[in-house]
Amino acid sequence: MRFNVITIFPDLILDYCTESILGRAQGLNVIDVQTVNLRDFSNDKHGSVDDTPYGGGAGMVMKPEPIYLALKQLSALSSQLNIESRKRTILLSPRGRQFDQQVAEEWSKLDEITFVCGRYEGVDQRVADHMVDEEISIGPYVLAGGELGALVIIEAISRLVPGVLGNEASLAEETFSPSVGVEYPQYTKPEDFYGWKVPEVLLSGHHQKIEDWRKGKAHE
Repeated sequence: MRFNVITIFPDLILDYCTESILGRAQGLNVIDVQTVNLRDFSNDKHGSVDDTPYGGGAGMVMKPEPIYLALKQLSALSSQLNIESRKRTILLSPRGRQFDQQVAEEWSKLDEITFVCGRYEGVDQRVADHMVDEEISIGPYVLAGGELGALVIIEAISRLVPGVLGNEASLAEETFSPSVGVEYPQYTKPEDFYGWKVPEVLLSGHHQKIEDWRKGKAHE
């Protein structure tokens, strides 16, 4: 699966995606995370990608032209890679549909996802209206830019791609899976840690009682 991230801070994406699960998955060629530096598509010598807003107001707004040109280049590359149908282009935005596990499972079936990461006061509305498939938010709050949102979504989706996790059976009983909802509490050794003890039912060896306890705790 291929992820493209259009950003003015490509190193933020690349540094994170070379570590842990994502780094291992890229090493196995199960996923591919690529960045596009938006400043490469600026039309001035300073690499500017923003300008003052029409109608006045505080802050700067990201211009449509660099984003359009970046998406155009990625579209041509997708055609070369024969990625035509199962792909999606997303603008990270606090006003977008909220991302959740159900969306992650849906998008894990795609071949390619492209993220447009905004900065400054926002992105020219013509990007949302004409250049992307959807606006997506990771929560009801505002960040400095879309990069963290893109990383959250990339990791949530990648975990669902076959071959990414070392033990894929763990997906069956984890938090927010359809059969579980919220995951039950987990314990490991030592059995007694400063007087804080593991619940006796987990030490009983009685599988049905353990399953019932876990379901009850998840429901709580």
